[in-house]
Amino acid sequence: MKKVVLTALCIWFFAGFPLTGQDLKESQSGFVPRTNGAYFTNKYRNLFRENGHKKKEIRAKTDEAFRLLFQGDSSTTVFFEAGSNENGPLAYISDVLHHDVRSEGISYGMMIAAQMDKKAVFDAIWNWAMTYMYVSSPEHPSEGYFSWSLKTDGTPNSETPAPDGEEYMVMALYFASNRWGDGKGIYDYKAWADRILTAMRHHPTKKGMTKFGPRTVHSMVNEEHKLIRFVPNFEKNDFTDPSYHLPAFYELWARWGPVGDIDFWAAAADSSRDFFVKTTHPVTGLAPDYANFDGTPYSTPWNKRSANFSFDARRTQMNWAVDWSWWRKDPRQQELSNRIQAFFASEGMNTYGTEYSLDGKMLNKSHAKGLVATNAVVSLASTHPLARDFVEALWNTPVPTAFNERYYDGLLYLMAILHCSGQFRIWKP
Repeated sequence: MKKVVLTALCIWFFAGFPLTGQDLKESQSGFVPRTNGAYFTNKYRNLFRENGHKKKEIRAKTDEAFRLLFQGDSSTTVFFEAGSNENGPLAYISDVLHHDVRSEGISYGMMIAAQMDKKAVFDAIWNWAMTYMYVSSPEHPSEGYFSWSLKTDGTPNSETPAPDGEEYMVMALYFASNRWGDGKGIYDYKAWADRILTAMRHHPTKKGMTKFGPRTVHSMVNEEHKLIRFVPNFEKNDFTDPSYHLPAFYELWARWGPVGDIDFWAAAADSSRDFFVKTTHPVTGLAPDYANFDGTPYSTPWNKRSANFSFDARRTQMNWAVDWSWWRKDPRQQELSNRIQAFFASEGMNTYGTEYSLDGKMLNKSHAKGLVATNAVVSLASTHPLARDFVEALWNTPVPTAFNERYYDGLLYLMAILHCSGQFRIWKP
């Protein structure tokens, strides 16, 4: 076995693929990393090119989406400049429909900026997050986290976090560090990524007062199941959100993150892959908005959609498809992709709804652009002939700029354009 592993490692090295500590560890245990995932090959599929669209047209479509959503006027934009402070310019991403700023949107804006090489945009959004969202007081139960919702003037609507914001922030900060290099203070991107990632796993259980009353806040992960939590501030009924599971990111954290947590994030990636299979319907491939850690749907009195495929859940299939594109560790993700695309195609490529029961009963007839977007990303993993049709459906979908869609649908749309054109990449050290 040692001879086989050594030979494989030699081939791996001389083929030009850099080895990480995690790769060495896997190889020493007898596992030789695959070479056909984008992390190893540095090759990203351009699904639009595969459908016959020209590079110039693809670039124009990407630029137009960014221009409308980040540089447009008040009728299209979600990006708003907000003055400056000692750290430089400030800007935020707003959920214009609900008149607030969410850690989710901030983190998506940071990721889009990192992928599109928009450093000034990235820094301004990050500065706003650190100025208004970050909880630094040692007495506060959310110390080390970001408040998930604030008014556009920075006044908090909540002082507890939602893990999807921290997850994308951490990944965007690592990419920023690797692409642009680290600066000083809040712009020491890697140091802050390490710090937030450490808090996500090791935040102690803290009780304390917030502006909204006493709260108890925990870590963002369930150690027993090695899965991300829905929120870290529930006293009882611990559960998860399938769309928060990002094994493609966890694999990178197992390579780049704090050394003491390497094993945990590697295991969390595998746990999330298993979870996708458990939580999706065996016929439709649909996942619920919220789920127990065994994958079964979780119902809440304050979210009537939580046990159905609804607004959160549409991100789940994007997450497993990107994981397949980057790592190619779990062929079940191809089966899941074929299954969910077959279901939506059976509902009508241009007429399927946006909310369903898990067994496929339509609950909302609207045809959401954000769901069109994430279903196109599924084509990175799908082997079904329908995959091309889902990509073309995204190509033919205009940028979501309506007041009720530009924030969530718009950001998912722009990220999907980047994924489907091979521009959403792993930026390595």
